[in-house]
Amino acid sequence: MTRFRPCIDLHAGSVKQIVGGTLSTTAPDVLKTNWTSEHPSAYYADLYKKHGLTGAHVIMLGPGNDKAAKEALEAWKDGMQVGGGITEKNAKSWIELGAERVSPP
Repeated sequence: MTRFRPCIDLHAGSVKQIVGGTLSTTAPDVLKTNWTSEHPSAYYADLYKKHGLTGAHVIMLGPGNDKAAKEALEAWKDGMQVGGGITEKNAKSWIELGAERVSPP
């Protein structure tokens, strides 16, 4: 049986599918995307929630994604895991914002 793991990948505040290996902090001009969504992160969080797709996570790929991640958590409180940029200093605040759990680097 195949299990679908819902994911929201965020880059520069948008939901994107990035070509593997092209995300770089030293050479940002090499980034390639397969797809950038016209919908915000909360749209997908709500969609996953409505369909009961458990195991969902939001991944922040680089800076500029906090707002979009928070919007996803607001749409599905305690239903999504958050990763990317999680540290011992901010992990608790992400849980308080509604993350089911956090994934440190």
